[in-house]
Amino acid sequence: MPNTRFSAVKESYGRNPIPIEEKGRRSDLFGINVFNERKMLQYLTKDALDNVKGAIFSGKKIDRKIADQVAEAIKGWAISMGATHYTHWFQPLTGATAEKHDAFFDLLTDGTALEKFGGGQLVQQEPDASSFPSGGIRNTFEARGYTAWDPTSPAFIYGTTLCIPTVFVSYTGEALDNKAPLLRALHAVDEAATGVARYFDKNVSKVNATLGWEQEYFLIDKALAHSRPDLILTGRTLIGNAAAKGQQLDDHYFGVIPSRVLSFMSDLEKECTKLGIPVKTRHNEVAPNQFELAPVFEEANLAVDHNLLLMDVMDKMADKHHFKVLFHEKPFAGINGSGKHNNWSLSTDKGVNLLSPGSTPMKNLQFLTFFINTIKAVDTYEELLRSSIASASNDHRLGANEAPPAIFSIFIGSQLTSVLDELEGVSQGKLSPEEKTELKLNVVGKIPEILLDNTDRNRTSPFAFTGNKFEMRGVGAKTNCAKPMTILNTIVAKQLKDFKKEVDVLIDKKNLKKDEAIFNVLREYIKASKRIRFDGDGYSKDWETEAKRRKLSHNRNTPDALNVLTSKESLALFKSMKVMSEIEVSARQEVELETYIMHVQIEGRVYNELIYNHIIPTAVAYQNKLIANVTGLKEIYGAAHKSFSEGQLTMIEEIAEHLVEIKKGTDAMTEARKKANALMDNKKKANAYCNNVKPYFNEIRKHCDKLERLIEDQLWPLTKYRELLFIK
Repeated sequence: MPNTRFSAVKESYGRNPIPIEEKGRRSDLFGINVFNERKMLQYLTKDALDNVKGAIFSGKKIDRKIADQVAEAIKGWAISMGATHYTHWFQPLTGATAEKHDAFFDLLTDGTALEKFGGGQLVQQEPDASSFPSGGIRNTFEARGYTAWDPTSPAFIYGTTLCIPTVFVSYTGEALDNKAPLLRALHAVDEAATGVARYFDKNVSKVNATLGWEQEYFLIDKALAHSRPDLILTGRTLIGNAAAKGQQLDDHYFGVIPSRVLSFMSDLEKECTKLGIPVKTRHNEVAPNQFELAPVFEEANLAVDHNLLLMDVMDKMADKHHFKVLFHEKPFAGINGSGKHNNWSLSTDKGVNLLSPGSTPMKNLQFLTFFINTIKAVDTYEELLRSSIASASNDHRLGANEAPPAIFSIFIGSQLTSVLDELEGVSQGKLSPEEKTELKLNVVGKIPEILLDNTDRNRTSPFAFTGNKFEMRGVGAKTNCAKPMTILNTIVAKQLKDFKKEVDVLIDKKNLKKDEAIFNVLREYIKASKRIRFDGDGYSKDWETEAKRRKLSHNRNTPDALNVLTSKESLALFKSMKVMSEIEVSARQEVELETYIMHVQIEGRVYNELIYNHIIPTAVAYQNKLIANVTGLKEIYGAAHKSFSEGQLTMIEEIAEHLVEIKKGTDAMTEARKKANALMDNKKKANAYCNNVKPYFNEIRKHCDKLERLIEDQLWPLTKYRELLFIK
């Protein structure tokens, strides 16, 4: 095994950047592999174009004859671009994407060959659903699943395949994917936000949720990564002694991008540009060999699709450049993990960002309305929002290094806190002329100036307002953004719907003017949601105590975090917003628990392999070398050898002590796994893996890492942190 490590190191040192040819402007490449509006104008008839636009902007159903026209047009374009196959591209509950490729090629009854693709193939397909997670929604004999075209996300060509974004539903109609609930949540927030936005502009007819994600990742040389069984099988290093130098000098963050990495990034961006992914920002992140990529903001559904597509492109592009890209939230202990900050806002069809202040007091009142309602929504459903970022891998990251804690809070800054404090003092009922003037001129009217200095100093806040958007920072690097975006848009939709009801009652029954009614309701929301606002350090133990006093949830692990999904309040929320049925929610909880169990189970099995096939044999081999040395000294010096072999004897004993603890811990962990596996209820099984199996991991690791420090470098079989993190 030592040869594997050193041959990998040698191979990685011999790499050179792959030259990337850059010709012309990126804007000329943008979307050339996407059937976007420009392509529609070229290939579709006016009726077909109007139908597709109607489906995109107002959710109207596309007529079957029109679907045939659209299919013929897409086929013609795709074949002209070199496509040979098509696939319905969907998001099963695995968290990734899935696809089954069919050739355009077909045979007629007379044996004539032709390229065939009709409206039926475009609109609906029937992939076998039996092997995808369903959470018990259907039996194996009801294995049919249906994928249905989502016209709001344009088709694209990847390689030689036409990819058609779709939803995935069961034979009985329940959503088996992450896209369908997201689309429902986006529809709910559109309806609710449009109703409220019309208080300020009667011409608003649609509100879009926008999303800008920030994808963090590690790049490790492919040979080095493949030399580590734990990295390949689990996505993280289960053991590994920290390198003498980590991120403590802050010399990697925003530093010069290594040449091999820059070549990878350029190639990646080129491919993304062709696929219509508007990538914009790239830089070194805090940890060694950690990087970030971020795009321009887009409509949330499209942004989610683009992020999933990006992760797939990154995998393939990394392989081409002899890298392994790591999306695990905590692949290396002791340094920063990787997140995927979700920057969220609401925008009208008139181009107005509802979370950005304007030039008049009325526009600023609109900003405050959506700002305060979002805070109130997060306060009411903070535990549910926490559940949307729960995973076995993200459990390692939350609360570690610069990651936000598992306690949800909102950072808004001292200036906006002062504004809310002023509004909290608004009198109940009708406002006096003086109070109205004071509010509009000295409080609401000055918001743009206030926000100029509203710096976000608290990078550990899970949910922060950053000028014209909210940034959800707890989302893990591997997470499908559809999950947190579904929850966030659902809770905001519910909150805005309730807000409008309350305001309308004050206007209709209390005879308050519109702005008076809005101020009155906002005042109560400010009071009710005070507990969620926190501007301090999320790492602090004092904050944990304070959060407990405020009755904020603190679900440290995934099994605890997922409990809230099937609470009465959560089920009522999803039902009232028509986002998910009780069956669909329960199924997702079951799938998430199963996924958690399998991840921890796999890690436990990999520990067994590492300990018995790598660590113990290596430790014994080195111990034997030391014993041979001591024996040789004794043969030469007799009883006097002890003065020369004291260090070796101590090391022999230390190695023996660590071996005893490692074997004891590994065997106990294996027994705990067996007991957990015997449990039939997934909630109990997940808790057993979390509380009875997983605690052994850190104890085993501690002794392995101490052995790594003791054992001769030439014998250690696993590629070390200093090699994984500092070979560029």
